[in-house]
Formats: sequence, structure tokens, C-alpha cells
Amino acid sequence: MSDVHTLLTGLVVGESPRWHAGRLWFSNWGAQEIIALEAPGKSEVVARVPSTIPFSIDWLPDGRLLVVSGREGLLLRHDAGDGFVTHADLRPLSTQPWNEIVVDGRGTIYLNNICFDFGNEDFRPGIIARVTPEGGVQQLADGIAFPNGMVVTPDNSTLIVAESFAGQLTAFDIAADGSLSNRRVWAELFGPGGGDGICMDAEGAIWCTASDHGKAVCARVREGGEVLERFELERAGFACMLGGDDGQTLFLLVAEFPGVERMDTMFRSRTGRVLARRAPAPHAGWP
Repeated sequence: MSDVHTLLTGLVVGESPRWHAGRLWFSNWGAQEIIALEAPGKSEVVARVPSTIPFSIDWLPDGRLLVVSGREGLLLRHDAGDGFVTHADLRPLSTQPWNEIVVDGRGTIYLNNICFDFGNEDFRPGIIARVTPEGGVQQLADGIAFPNGMVVTPDNSTLIVAESFAGQLTAFDIAADGSLSNRRVWAELFGPGGGDGICMDAEGAIWCTASDHGKAVCARVREGGEVLERFELERAGFACMLGGDDGQTLFLLVAEFPGVERMDTMFRSRTGRVLARRAPAPHAGWP
């Protein structure tokens, strides 16, 4: 851990990190904040969202911010002068919490839904969907064991999703119309509970925050499952993102996780941090 340094403390739970316009943006779950971090200790609350948890962020090609308001079942869009407006109503497809978002290089919006109330209901498999150009929502895949982070490859040909409860990364081919096919295991991780927020680098490897037999880790894996690098984290890792001026800073969002049965206590404390370290290859793909 000597090569990992702390950039920011005092968060509730940081999630959905994105490198955008020269800063690291992320959701601060439990505080209803979207934060942009410019330098160690120098951050700004750039927006407050009318949501609880979960909520995740990305941008349209024209630069407008999108926010998944998870429990409310809405995809919000931030318009200058108007604040947040509804970009799409996701509830006709599922009223369960919506989780992650990725917008690919063609502007296709992909979302996923865990399809059960985590911590309060028994597990049910989740789905992946896309928002149509008309503002509707269309299911593309089901049977996803707690879908979490998603990436799209630089050529817009493949979507990869972290299936947390299966402990694996799962890939789909993307057709010209945005539909998904050819589902396959991209990489096995460390067993059930492995796999949360992910990002891709220019060598085609994926960085993934995960749990390895109860230990919080971040790992760089190649398609097929070869682990190229792995290091332990001081607290549970919720997501990671490559960014910085050269794209080779790996940002990590961590917080203390007391377990599912005491998860509510996590949102009453501020153990969340942003960590960083150098990476061997720069960012690629989306987000």
C-alpha cells in the first residue's frame, strides 16, 4: 500500500467515479452530492441530487450530465438553467433500484437494475437495459447476478458488466442498433462477492474493485481471467477509475463496510475516501 496515497477523506460512500473535464467526478451516496475533485483535498460539490441511494452518473455526447436516480426509477438530465429534468422514466420496466450507467461512444445509454431491494429482500437476478432515442427503456439482458460496474470497449463493440454475486465479469457483443448478444464470461474473479466498480485500460485489461475471500482488493485482469496485478485495500472498494492528465492515475473509492445486516450504519458515518496510485496503462473505453 506504500504506493497508494489519499486524496480526499470525509465522504459517506463514494461511487460511480468518472474522469471528466480535467477532474474526478463521483457520487457521494448518503449525502445526495455529486463531487468533483481537482487536486488532493480540493473538491467541489457540483450538484445535489433529489435521490437517496443508489445514484450514478455519466454524460451525453453533448456534455449534459445524466444521473440515475436509483430508487425513484428515473434517469435525470442536468440542463443549464433548468436544473434536473427527467430524461427517461425507467419504472415501466422495473420499480426495483436502478444501479449503474455507461454511455458509449455512439451515445447509447446502458443501465442496469439489481431487481431486488438489497438488504431487505431475497436475491433475484438483475437486468441490463438501454434508453431508446425516443426516451423509452428497453430490456436487453436478464439473469445478471447483481449487476454492478459496466464498461464499453473503445470500438463500441463489447459491453462488460461486473456480476457481483457471481464473482465474474460478463461480456456481450454490441450490435449497430445497441442490442446485446453472445453472452459469455470475460473473466472469473475471486468467487461470490467479487466485482464492483470497473474501468478499462488501453491494453484491454480491466481494473476491478472486489472481495477476495473477505479481503478488499483491487485487481487488474485480462480477458480469460489472468490477474496481472492485485493489491489489498484498507477499506472496502466500491469503484475505481483511470484518469489524470495522462490517463494513468488509478482512482479508488473506498469506505468501511460493516456488513449487510448493519449497512444502514455506513450511511450515518463518513469513512469514505478517495485513494490514488499510478497505473501501467492509460484509460480506454467508456466510461
